[in-house]
Amino acid sequence: MAEFTLHATSHTTHAGTPAASHAEGQQHPIKLYLAVWGWLFVLSTCSYLVDYFGLQGHLRWSLIVLFMVLKAGLIVAVFMHMAWERLALAYAILLPPMLLLVFVAIMMFESDYTLLTRIVFFRTGA
Repeated sequence: MAEFTLHATSHTTHAGTPAASHAEGQQHPIKLYLAVWGWLFVLSTCSYLVDYFGLQGHLRWSLIVLFMVLKAGLIVAVFMHMAWERLALAYAILLPPMLLLVFVAIMMFESDYTLLTRIVFFRTGA
């Protein structure tokens, strides 16, 4: 019976510590969030200006994708707290979309190769 009361007492003291550490928590300064919101506004404005100035072709899509990736990176890093996570967790979340982009790039190059072979061997074009 003495072991039971000892265990119950130690359990009670451990139950109090997580609440105390949770209350302290990690607080980020509001200045960081305001800076990120400012950068998101600037990047969104730049994305809008790509359409406003009428850029066309690969430059247009490259800039739109660049601004989109930068905004997504800021959101994931700061608002989803990924900048403060362990590296293994960051790799587990960020690596699959990066690999997906690599596979899409490979498919893009493959489609150009297929179009080239169609033009050369079958004398048909797009």
